[in-house]
Amino acid sequence: MTIDQITDDVAILEQLNLDYNAADQGSDAERFKTLLADDFVVQTPGITRNREEYLEYIAGPRPFTGLTLLEARVRLFGDFALIHGRTSYTLVSDGTVQEALYTDAYQMRDGAWYCVSACAIAPGA
Repeated sequence: MTIDQITDDVAILEQLNLDYNAADQGSDAERFKTLLADDFVVQTPGITRNREEYLEYIAGPRPFTGLTLLEARVRLFGDFALIHGRTSYTLVSDGTVQEALYTDAYQMRDGAWYCVSACAIAPGA
């Protein structure tokens, strides 16, 4: 893998991370369909969901507003990548501001990056 390819892949993954967060805030299940691998699994406090369960969950009203990316770090391992991030958001239920940590795993499949796994540590989510 060349330096140019690494740079390109990191830029693509950074944009996918932004798209993932925007789709989360916007309840955009249609966008998620293009981001998630068929065998995607997500874990959040107390629950594990497969792709279809997550798409159904995302399509519903979000329990937060103002999702803001505070930091993200892409770690590239050939055709596999991890994105470690930190966000803030405001809970709709009581207006408190929370922070969440997440790790998303991406894999290159058929020439495109897909999120294969996600794990979020998100109080109140």
